[in-house]
Amino acid sequence: MKPSALWKPTRRILLTLPVLWVVVSVVFLLIHLVPGDPIVQMLGEGATASDIDALRHSYGLDAPLGQQYAHYWHGILHADLGQSLRLHDSVTRLVAQRYPYTLALTLAALLIGIAAAVPAGVLSALHRSRWQDRTLGVVSLVGLSFPNFALGPILILLFSIRLGWLPVSTAGTGPIFGQDFLLHLLLPAITLGLSLAAILTRMVRTAMLEELSQDYIRTARAKGLTENQVVYRHALRNALIPVLTVVGLQFGSLLAGAIVTETIFSWPGIGRLTLSAISNRDYALVQGCILTVGLTYVAVNLLTDVAYTLANPRLRLE
Repeated sequence: MKPSALWKPTRRILLTLPVLWVVVSVVFLLIHLVPGDPIVQMLGEGATASDIDALRHSYGLDAPLGQQYAHYWHGILHADLGQSLRLHDSVTRLVAQRYPYTLALTLAALLIGIAAAVPAGVLSALHRSRWQDRTLGVVSLVGLSFPNFALGPILILLFSIRLGWLPVSTAGTGPIFGQDFLLHLLLPAITLGLSLAAILTRMVRTAMLEELSQDYIRTARAKGLTENQVVYRHALRNALIPVLTVVGLQFGSLLAGAIVTETIFSWPGIGRLTLSAISNRDYALVQGCILTVGLTYVAVNLLTDVAYTLANPRLRLE
């Protein structure tokens, strides 16, 4: 690959550095923007002044703001996010224990969404304005308007309680990526993935319709290629390039939706840990969870941006 082709991905990586700084700074200011005194909220109204001062000193909140900011950056660079007040454990360790579960749930939902959307979008484009297209359009609209907190309980009632095919709760999922783990993963992943599939189906349909009207498609058909070769080797390959950007952007929506889904299915991920930390007023743990989600979102968007640049020849030639 020419050096000029590598410049654009490198430039995007460099442009991500200010975004990372903003994310870390906002998470740091979170504890200072909370109304009231977070230390008093942690200890309760009955805490003595000496207890409040001691806890404030242990968190370093009695130091100047600039010194606190430098200390926070030092902790991040050394993978030290502080101590959880309620759980009496390292925030880094707690987040590291829960993060693989959220990542597995999000990736599984992403795979389900793509696996359902690509065939549906292609079928809808190939049968434009016919009953197949109208039916898939209605299904996509229902999927877009159906929230996770409503779909999740319905799936539990149907597949767990009525049919007994899948476990009701994900409590005690066992070792990650084991057979028991995959059974518990299925329902929450479907809950997240169906909403994504509804969005991607419309995107694939629109992109396919645009590609099928291009001159190179007519040339491929004139050369005697089969319809499957024209549709799947040429049209679909180019149609998935803009869809790649949408997939990356929707990854952040999956992370946000995972908070609700993890609560519904008792999934031991970052989202459920965040809600527990908020309810317990464990601000160090809240900061660690939000920072992890924010950095993950930035990293995925960066990878998507670089992959889109590498996959699209026109951007490489600019």
